[in-house]
Amino acid sequence: MGIIKASKLIYDYIRRDEDDHVEEVNRAIDSLTLDIKKGDFVAILGHNGSGKSTFAKQLNGILLPTDGIVWISGMNTADDSHIWDIRKAAGMVFQNPDNQIIGNVVEEDVAFGPENLGVPTDEIWHRVDKSLEAVGMTAYRLKSPNKLSGGQKQRVAIAGVMAMRPECIILDEPTAMLDPNGRREVIATLHELNKKEGITVLLITHYMEEVIDADRVIVMDAGCLVMDGTPREVFSRVGELKSYRLDVPQVTELAWELKNAGVELPDGILTMEELMNHLLPIMKEQFPDCVTM
Repeated sequence: MGIIKASKLIYDYIRRDEDDHVEEVNRAIDSLTLDIKKGDFVAILGHNGSGKSTFAKQLNGILLPTDGIVWISGMNTADDSHIWDIRKAAGMVFQNPDNQIIGNVVEEDVAFGPENLGVPTDEIWHRVDKSLEAVGMTAYRLKSPNKLSGGQKQRVAIAGVMAMRPECIILDEPTAMLDPNGRREVIATLHELNKKEGITVLLITHYMEEVIDADRVIVMDAGCLVMDGTPREVFSRVGELKSYRLDVPQVTELAWELKNAGVELPDGILTMEELMNHLLPIMKEQFPDCVTM
């Protein structure tokens, strides 16, 4: 069993009237089964309403299954006796860092989580030091969060989760409110944590470029898992992704359009460098006097 496992997971949003009678049932997750290995960097894609955010909230007990089971490090999220251990194992980072930062000073905010867990004072400050260093925010430890950029605030939020020593971090569209520079900062930080600290990362996003370097990409639609594979495997299926109302990285779409126009290119090109490596020999062959390599 991996660090995160769901078996036949179902979750229904139920609306009731004043007399507690069921008025409407909306199924957000429909018989979802998956297993995520410890240490992996996994991205989850899906259009609005696909169930990906609802799934994220299942992973530390914010929501509990209507049916089926979710395990975190072997613990059933529906078991009340394990709920705090589950929340220590699976840290959550949300879309808006302002909703997660409560301290007036960066280091105090990062210390808040382990302090609530009853961690001894000396250990708290050791964790604060390590967490700020890991996200590249040590120089800002005495600053007010209000003075930070969006990307810096999100890195502080990640440091606050890290200080609680989770086994995995679940991030629900953490870059949605950031500018391109802020997005790059946060994604680079996550990859660094994944590689150096061995933290399992589950990234929910709608920015296709953010998932190119993931170990695994999961696509959800109507609450179901509809695609699962490496970035190259998933982005090789451009037409299918579009049928689920999803985009692909711009360079992948360009390569796909060129291939449809008759250019001999492989499926699943992910970077401009990769595209040019395939195009230059073709261009040199057809226009030998115009292209130098």
